[in-house]
Amino acid sequence: MITTILFDLDGTLLDRDASLQRFVRDQFDRLLFQASGVDKELYVSRFVELDRRGYVWKDQVYQQLAEEFSLSLSWEELLADYISGFQHHCVGFPNLHEVLGGLKSRGLKLGLISNGYGEFQYNNIRGLGIEHYFDIIVISEWEGLRKPDRRIFNNTLHRLESKAEESIYVGDHPVNDITASRDVGMKGIWKRDLYYDRNFAMDGEIGDLLEIMDFIES
Repeated sequence: MITTILFDLDGTLLDRDASLQRFVRDQFDRLLFQASGVDKELYVSRFVELDRRGYVWKDQVYQQLAEEFSLSLSWEELLADYISGFQHHCVGFPNLHEVLGGLKSRGLKLGLISNGYGEFQYNNIRGLGIEHYFDIIVISEWEGLRKPDRRIFNNTLHRLESKAEESIYVGDHPVNDITASRDVGMKGIWKRDLYYDRNFAMDGEIGDLLEIMDFIES
């Protein structure tokens, strides 16, 4: 019997690729549109490349961009704008609210475990309007632990008074999410991401969040 479902954030609930594109284009239009000789599409493409799917923090990204494009604004100004503004460009994957609401209405305990900076990630969760669905939200900076450290999963389950064998973790990263959650006895459901090879053990695979409902019912 499944009593608890835990989720990753970026790439699982938050469509980070779409959100980042929206933010970078908006920031360019607001702050960099007068930059002499800077091509918008080239700038956006280079930003995404340097970002490395969120695994490089933006201080490094903006410092590199400022140097390459000879930007008039400082990297510190651009970073501050990113930290305060990204939350307003967050895009959830299809059926996000329908699924979280449906799971909640069934009496399941819901939690979220995300690597990242505490306030920044929590603002993104609020940007999606999903914070009220969760019984617990765990962010690595505030926890002092990062996935795939098994303690971050065990601590979360302990606070929820949930058993690992009655819990599911849904995430997109093969190691940080699926392998790590399975190592503590949870069922690991992979939110399909074509960036990663499918060559790892899992308990299920979904493309659309709605498929979680089918997995629960089966």
